[in-house]
Amino acid sequence: MKRIEIAGKLRVVTILISLFLVFPSMIQGQSVKRIDGTLVNADSIRHHVIFLMGQAKVKGLEMAIFNSNKLIYKEAFGTGNDSGAKLHSSMSIYGASLSKTVFAVLVMKLVEEGVIDLDKPLQDYLPKPIYEYPQKTKWQDNYNDLRTDTLYRKITARMCLDHTTGFPNWRWDNPDQKLKIASVPGSRYSYSGEGLVYLQTVIEKITGKSLEQLMEEKIYRQFGMKNSAYTWLPKFEADYALGYNQEGKSYEKDKDNEARSASTLETTLDDYTAFVETLLQGKGLKKTLRDEMFKPQIRLRSVNQFGPLSRKDTTAYDAISLSYGLGWGLLKSPYGWGAFKEGHGDGFQHYCIVFPEIGTGIIIMTNSDNGESIFKDLLETTIGDEYTPWKWENYIPYNNKLVQK
Repeated sequence: MKRIEIAGKLRVVTILISLFLVFPSMIQGQSVKRIDGTLVNADSIRHHVIFLMGQAKVKGLEMAIFNSNKLIYKEAFGTGNDSGAKLHSSMSIYGASLSKTVFAVLVMKLVEEGVIDLDKPLQDYLPKPIYEYPQKTKWQDNYNDLRTDTLYRKITARMCLDHTTGFPNWRWDNPDQKLKIASVPGSRYSYSGEGLVYLQTVIEKITGKSLEQLMEEKIYRQFGMKNSAYTWLPKFEADYALGYNQEGKSYEKDKDNEARSASTLETTLDDYTAFVETLLQGKGLKKTLRDEMFKPQIRLRSVNQFGPLSRKDTTAYDAISLSYGLGWGLLKSPYGWGAFKEGHGDGFQHYCIVFPEIGTGIIIMTNSDNGESIFKDLLETTIGDEYTPWKWENYIPYNNKLVQK
């Protein structure tokens, strides 16, 4: 009997140790080191998150924090879906434009393998104009609008990744919903999902493989992404998050998207955390290519990232040298460059920023249209990030009347 009792106690101890390893936020007295070297207690973070979610009416939020290139804190809060299930780190959640960062690493892997060159015009890889290929998807590989265009022939992979193709974000943003180039490729930043999808389409034709096949071969396994895909999979049905509007009403879940490099990633906090941690630790990709991804390609001087003010310039962000790299936005802080990426869709608002030189970073994922309204406060409280250009990204705080900055 004593042996059985001892074995049982050992199993309990083993389980507790495993929980501490998997959920670092549960460790009593644990602290997070901010980018300026100051510390904040995990309990303080937890209580502040709960307070902010209540004030701003954020349905659910999950967060991961990195110190010294390693996960130090991970926790989920609030509701995941209409069944009342709690949001948790292995629950499937729509990644929105976080899709772009994962795709950017795939592209850099293909550069590493010599499959594609960052600066060779993409049309030069194809034996015939891209608009002459038969359309296989609902809309995204339809390039008939480019038949009378010559500028598109200048577009390179680098321009797609740093958003200088001249394409709109999406073709339906144009009054006539036609795909057009508004500026000479390479000359000006203009955020574009179309640019990433164009790059995806060319890569699929070069390799003869689908986006999902390439991700399976080169990204998911190497970067620890066990439950991610750019298309909806049957296994996601068992446990997935719904998105909620500002009034707390759920949106219908969109499950019929074809794989798009810019926008259709279904993932989990666990998976995206593993992806970011692998990247921070310099694994899965040659250092020279990771450094190129996090190197400024073009300076950004627009008032806002989107809308009419995206075409008006300002000096407001010169202090942080606001720029774009390859798949990531960039800012300069006293503690080194920060690489950031937003995710925004109906009911889902996310943000990730990492400071590779010091190994600090954070992932915030929410299933609420109110999520972005607490990002500024969260970034400052958790990792001491006062440099994210929240006005440029339109992250207007829920208590914006009180904000003086």
